[in-house]
Amino acid sequence: MLVDTHCHLDFPHFDADREVTLERARGAGIEFIVNPGSDMESSRRAVSLAGNYPDVYAAVGIHPHNALSLDAAALTELRALAQSPKVVAIGEIGLDYYRDLSPRAAQEEAFRLQLDLAAELDKPVIIHDRDAHADVARILEEWSNARGSKGGWPAGVLHAFSGDRELAEAGFRWGFMVAIGGPLTFQNARRLQGLARELPLIHLVVETDAPYLSPHPYRGQRNEPARVTLVAETLAALHGLPLAEIARQTTTNARRLFRIK
Repeated sequence: MLVDTHCHLDFPHFDADREVTLERARGAGIEFIVNPGSDMESSRRAVSLAGNYPDVYAAVGIHPHNALSLDAAALTELRALAQSPKVVAIGEIGLDYYRDLSPRAAQEEAFRLQLDLAAELDKPVIIHDRDAHADVARILEEWSNARGSKGGWPAGVLHAFSGDRELAEAGFRWGFMVAIGGPLTFQNARRLQGLARELPLIHLVVETDAPYLSPHPYRGQRNEPARVTLVAETLAALHGLPLAEIARQTTTNARRLFRIK
């Protein structure tokens, strides 16, 4: 059994075949899926989906692209949504300096507010970091130091990891896991493959980020949860281990991360 720790199943890309997509995931041995929010509307949809499907869990949060939408009313609603029975994390939250769709100061403020919300509610966080490694590291280190041992563990996950070994190991010290997705399978992903080979499996989870980042040989197509098996197969090959061992360890990690018994 595997877990897709990050899939936007609520997005309109799946409106025509969401049920079939879930059936394919189950047929591929996907035990459960975590659907993070990217704005208030998608956070509401994620909570609704989690209520309708036993193998779907939700996270709620404001993506850095939508940072300007996080006003007092939105934060109040996020706090309420986060206490729904199947909400397992705050996310996805963080910084995105690649597209810069929101001012960087607004991104940082929204990031910090949602980190504080996660600490208040003792929820793990799902971190988005694109071309913003230094600032993400600075903010997470400050948050981790302030949080100390007051919260649950792990503290969260570095989604779609694109940093280096130094950032990964810093994340481990702060209580974060690293999520590996479709790019691991790309034929030109030598740096990521080398890093994934070096990182301890006890700190890794797998994901799709569907509908994005479809793995080889489906690169460029709509991604879906069943394809997390291709990520796990590549990770198994890199570590020289059977797929079953990768599935066992990453599923154990995902359950620990999201506190799902």
